[in-house]
Amino acid sequence: MRKWLIALAGVFLSLTLVACGNKTVATTSGGKVTESAYYSSLKKSSSGKQVLQQMILNKVLEKDYGDKVKKSAVNKKFNAYKKQYGSSFKSVLQQSGTTASELRSEIRSNLLLEEAVKDNTKITDKALNAQFKKFEPKVQVSQILVAKKSTAETVIDGLKDGKSFSSLAKKYSTDTTTKNNGGKISAFDNTDTSLDSSFKTAAFKLKTGEYTTSPVKTDAGYYVIKMDKNPGKGTMKEHKSELTDQIIQAKMQDSTTLHNVVAKVLKKGNVNIKDNDLKDILSDYLSSSSSSK
Repeated sequence: MRKWLIALAGVFLSLTLVACGNKTVATTSGGKVTESAYYSSLKKSSSGKQVLQQMILNKVLEKDYGDKVKKSAVNKKFNAYKKQYGSSFKSVLQQSGTTASELRSEIRSNLLLEEAVKDNTKITDKALNAQFKKFEPKVQVSQILVAKKSTAETVIDGLKDGKSFSSLAKKYSTDTTTKNNGGKISAFDNTDTSLDSSFKTAAFKLKTGEYTTSPVKTDAGYYVIKMDKNPGKGTMKEHKSELTDQIIQAKMQDSTTLHNVVAKVLKKGNVNIKDNDLKDILSDYLSSSSSSK
């Protein structure tokens, strides 16, 4: 089933389907390409159909949820991507075949779809309880990565002898990105997918100021982890907002949920395809069997 707006790394092709006509799009020594010929060819292609699907969905989402997605929310997401890729941001955009403006548009589309998912999701106490069992609040840790278990044990002995974590990171860590800032990494919670599960499990067991007293084995090597800040899990009531967001984000990654939400949104949007060649472009979503799931 076709995924809608799942990954920004695969940004949809940004095209505008203009009104058909005989205006010349390009000329060659072998003849000219007209708008009508271009449109006729484009609408038969999978990419052209995908663009039209996205344009239709965006129109309906904007009408229903446009007032709920603020410019500041788009900017926040955009800046997060920009910070994540740093000096490589421009090259990442080029490799993805998109521009900063198009990325902002895709971020907005994703946030609109998120609002639709929220609107069509009932968050029950049962769901909150289930999510709370997996929940861990954002923690801040420092790490030292080494290749050998014996080296990790040497680091731990150094910590027991009172040596600073920062000095040991500079001396032993093979992680060139973090070794010179004391091994500090970005804060993370239970939804993080970039860190090894063994790393996260060991980290979440630590209280503020504690460090792992045995090497943590991962595919990358052996870690020694120090907890810089762990606010504690607290109660479900205290984290209801975070738990709700985690449930919604999980549903945003579920193709069945997205299919059903998109079907409901499009059916409500009273979509009418005027081009007979494209009349079935939304059949997966507008058929009675799809929209009733």
